[in-house]
Amino acid sequence: MNATLPDSFDIAAFVAATLAEDLGTIGDITSVAVIPADARFTGVMDSRDPIVVAGLALAEAFFRTLDSDVRIERLVQDGDSVAADTDLLRLEGAGRALLTAERSALNTVQHLSGIATMTRQYVDAMAGTGAILLDTRKTIPGLRVLEKYATRVGGAQNHRMGLWDAAMIKDNHVAVAGGVSEAVRRAKAAGIAHIIVEVDRIDQIEPALAAGATHLLLDNMPPPTLRSAVALVAGRVPTEASGGVNLETIRAIAETGVTYVSVGRLTQSAPAADIGLDFTTA
Repeated sequence: MNATLPDSFDIAAFVAATLAEDLGTIGDITSVAVIPADARFTGVMDSRDPIVVAGLALAEAFFRTLDSDVRIERLVQDGDSVAADTDLLRLEGAGRALLTAERSALNTVQHLSGIATMTRQYVDAMAGTGAILLDTRKTIPGLRVLEKYATRVGGAQNHRMGLWDAAMIKDNHVAVAGGVSEAVRRAKAAGIAHIIVEVDRIDQIEPALAAGATHLLLDNMPPPTLRSAVALVAGRVPTEASGGVNLETIRAIAETGVTYVSVGRLTQSAPAADIGLDFTTA
């Protein structure tokens, strides 16, 4: 696994905004009322289920933001597949600070590890086919960079990060532009190098290629149709299968010879991993 958060992602700003949402203008009234100011706790973050770990650096950032002197020992790394009851982090620091940061840190690691875990399941299900798993733009607003980081941790490749890095001409674009050829012509005239065209019928392939498509998205085609589409394209451009993909169908889809299989549910539907933070006084 070779996945890192981009340098442009501002961890400090993300942590500050998340904590501000939780603390409001008053703060953690429970910890202030219940925990003595000088109380110290040791604790362990652990996974209750087998998971692929993602987001530990962010968890650490939450704790360090509220207690700059906290001692943290990272016991595993992002991308590790761990068994149930595996300890992920060990930490020791100011009791109030650690309890205040707990939920924000857990929410982040649970969400990202859930995505990484589901992604790894899909990667394993299509192993050996030669096809590459892609994520999509079906992400929670504001969390795209983190969620797409988690899919990379799980073994997928990022598709478009946004609307800016490739043209994707879909049925509504074609309808408004007046046809596939006209839509692609306008994209080329705008100087766009990477032009993805969505097709859902075999007879749309040649017009799309003739117009200058550099990537075909084969939408909601069953495996026999995908095989025919791949044979017709004959390697002229990359092909991507999309739609109706789940763990039961992905291998048959990947075995059709497509270059990529894209799966929106990696970021849209992954359940949160069951991860806890248990504090002790020893």
